[in-house]
Amino acid sequence: MGTAVIRQVRASVVRGGGADYHDQSEGHWIDDNISTPMSKYPAYRKSRQSFGINVLGTVVVEIETDGGHYGFAVTTGGEPAAFIIERHLARFLEGRKVTDIELMWDQMYNATLYYGRRGIVLNAISGVDLALWDLLGQVRQEPVHAMIGGAVRDEIRFYATGARPDLAKQMGFIGGKMAVRHGPAQGAEGVHAELQRLGEMRNAVGDDFWLMFDCWMSLDVNYATKLANAAHEFGLKWIEEALPPDDYWGYAELKRDVPRGMMVTTGEHEATRWGFRLLMEMDCCDLIQPDVGWCGGLTELLKISSLADAHGKLVVPHGSSVYSYHFVCTRQNSPFAEFLMMAPAADKVVPMFTPMLEGEPVPVDGRLKISALDKPGFGVKLSQDITLERPYTH
Repeated sequence: MGTAVIRQVRASVVRGGGADYHDQSEGHWIDDNISTPMSKYPAYRKSRQSFGINVLGTVVVEIETDGGHYGFAVTTGGEPAAFIIERHLARFLEGRKVTDIELMWDQMYNATLYYGRRGIVLNAISGVDLALWDLLGQVRQEPVHAMIGGAVRDEIRFYATGARPDLAKQMGFIGGKMAVRHGPAQGAEGVHAELQRLGEMRNAVGDDFWLMFDCWMSLDVNYATKLANAAHEFGLKWIEEALPPDDYWGYAELKRDVPRGMMVTTGEHEATRWGFRLLMEMDCCDLIQPDVGWCGGLTELLKISSLADAHGKLVVPHGSSVYSYHFVCTRQNSPFAEFLMMAPAADKVVPMFTPMLEGEPVPVDGRLKISALDKPGFGVKLSQDITLERPYTH
């Protein structure tokens, strides 16, 4: 392993599902009347794809060593991320030992500070970082979870994000999270419609099943506070990402004003330890939800998690399948995980990154045994049925 040196980095683009899970065909629940920051414009209210949520596509990062070892990862970012990886980030990897992960992360981040810090640049860095961990696992013939401290439990429990919490309960999940459909532009009528749907779902699942609202950055403090307080009678467990990611002051106010026992959660669109430090030091939330494919990769997520642990905050990553499972099973402050229901009608369990990965494990009865993660690296392979397009080279 001491002589394993990175020889080549490649970045390719894939369309149609995968890491860019919003890139779905017509009729999928994930694109059906979900409240967004663009919902204030009627023309963009019905479909998230109408304002371009799926324009980026998936980027696939592949890394090879001079000895023939191979690692890869996928995330959102498409062609712009591929350009950044090929034309800028690759120089900090090629010729390095596969064990130099911390050094490579630091150089990628600092070299892109003048145009990066978050967003698509951090997506690109995250994809590279995940591919590096997969590569190191292939070299060592160890699963990623074993290399970051080892599992602290025998299985992972999941809640389901989708349009049908009632079906999720039947499948064994511990809770169901629904996307809010109405925002401030719909006023009191929107709050009433959300409460009616929540009440119907509570009647369907009973008192002990978790129900949560995912607001996808689309509300303001006033509307979110009214919705949270009105939803308390239906046992809403948490209200998620109610405000724009940069409104730390609004989140702090919302957390102070929601009913006692209801959690405020956010962080899906936050990045790096510095962004999450603001969330925690300003007491903006009870639970953070970094996406390991967007926040800076596994290397950064480990630092974010340690910071959260010191602040008494839970860490439940946003989606991201195997890339978060290996993390969750090693952290005491990550007691459960999210599973995105990628079946169009949210009526069955399918791999999150369908149709991109081979060997992608899925929960059975809402649980995943850690033994399912015991293959080298992240334990998955690229499907032979997908078409990779490499738009840039270096």
